[in-house]
Amino acid sequence: MLTECKIACRVTAAAFEPELCSLMDAAARDLQIAGVVLPGTVSFAATENGMQDNSTLTDALVMRAIFTYVRMHFGSPPDYDKLVSAYETQKGQLMHATGYTDYGEEPEPTPEPEPEPEEQAGDGE
Repeated sequence: MLTECKIACRVTAAAFEPELCSLMDAAARDLQIAGVVLPGTVSFAATENGMQDNSTLTDALVMRAIFTYVRMHFGSPPDYDKLVSAYETQKGQLMHATGYTDYGEEPEPTPEPEPEPEEQAGDGE
């Protein structure tokens, strides 16, 4: 995912990897706050040789939204307003798409416990 993000941002230098990873993590969290269920993880770890990508996310639509978010917040892009609009549109589509949220899926109701039978008083004997 890091490699694809660097390509989307037109970045080749490893020096920007920590910032890109941080922005991808923020984007994933923003989507989750909006109710989007990520079909995978976004996870990075710093190593001696740079950033290690432990992400399992491969969904093209979610990745595109994350990369748009990163481009929007990376540096001072001249097309910031267009990127904001594009990200909000992508996020909105994911929020309303079947399979990307768990809205409307009612949890199984918990059965009510059976009432205990009342003990009958003796016949008077």
